[in-house]
Amino acid sequence: MEYRRLGGLDREVSVIGLGTEYLDRRPRNTVISVVHEAIERGVNYIDILFTYSDYLDNLGAALKGQRDKVIITGHLGSAEKNGNYRKTRDLKECEDLFLDMLARLRTDFVDIVFLQFVARGTDYQRVMGSQGLLELALCLQQEGKAGMIGLSGHDISVALRVVRDGRIDILMFPINLTANSLLREKDLLNTCLTNRMGLVAMKPFAGGRLLQSSGSRPIRPVQCISYALSQTGVSTVIPGVQSVHELEAALHYLDATEEEKDFSSTLADVQQYSKGECVYCNHCLPCPVIINIGETIRMVDTARRGILLELQTKYDTLLAKASACTECGACSERCPFEVDVISKMKRAIELFETKK
Repeated sequence: MEYRRLGGLDREVSVIGLGTEYLDRRPRNTVISVVHEAIERGVNYIDILFTYSDYLDNLGAALKGQRDKVIITGHLGSAEKNGNYRKTRDLKECEDLFLDMLARLRTDFVDIVFLQFVARGTDYQRVMGSQGLLELALCLQQEGKAGMIGLSGHDISVALRVVRDGRIDILMFPINLTANSLLREKDLLNTCLTNRMGLVAMKPFAGGRLLQSSGSRPIRPVQCISYALSQTGVSTVIPGVQSVHELEAALHYLDATEEEKDFSSTLADVQQYSKGECVYCNHCLPCPVIINIGETIRMVDTARRGILLELQTKYDTLLAKASACTECGACSERCPFEVDVISKMKRAIELFETKK
């Protein structure tokens, strides 16, 4: 494993970390296998996003006896409703969820606490202003329950403002091949470096979209990770995996040849990805009719390669189908990527619910 400094953190971090988003709803033995294999291979940075009880209990079991080997991050602002992700800015709820997370993970503190998914406007003020999440994070830090303070988000304007403001230690931001042509992102990376801001690259596969590329050549996980780690100031990249097999595909970067790491041939193919493309982050939730929007759109995108029986079967097991959509538009308002969710739901109905 290779290691780099992350801002002012007192330990170096592995250049490949472990994102646990896709370990939600996985069997406990799978979660334990993935976490143990990651640690054995030298991964020491583990990002824990959700507050779901089963998810945290499984990770707690996986981290038993391993706490001193890893840097753990937790998030303030992540909650759940009907088993799906929900963003919250309620301080009491956030504190209660944070303390429950510590208990379920069987630890007294997290090394980094992130202010989760901060957007512009009133959301920024509710997080960074008086009696906002930042104040809660500072209290947790003073109590020894949190180490450094970070912020995650998708908006470059917000990220630049936060970095220049200097009140947080670490920024977590999407860095992947789809953003290669965005000059403002280059500005953000350089600003992080100038301000000695720790930088964590999330969504290296753009939620899996890059690995579904229909360009002239398939894009490999190694190329995605190579791109993220080559960007100015990046200390670690945190791919989300749901199995040991996917973890191994990411860790292959460590012994890959320079030819395998070369991402230059992919740049022309990824120009198709832009605003309006879903990365399945589920920041659009909660849905009032309990549709798992990100997973539904993922199935729609996967169906471009043909509807397999397995895909139809998976759709049939969803708690709420696309046809339950009331077109209220709340999801589109929350989406940081300007996805036309309603059109995607209509396409899902055509693909999976209309009898041929």
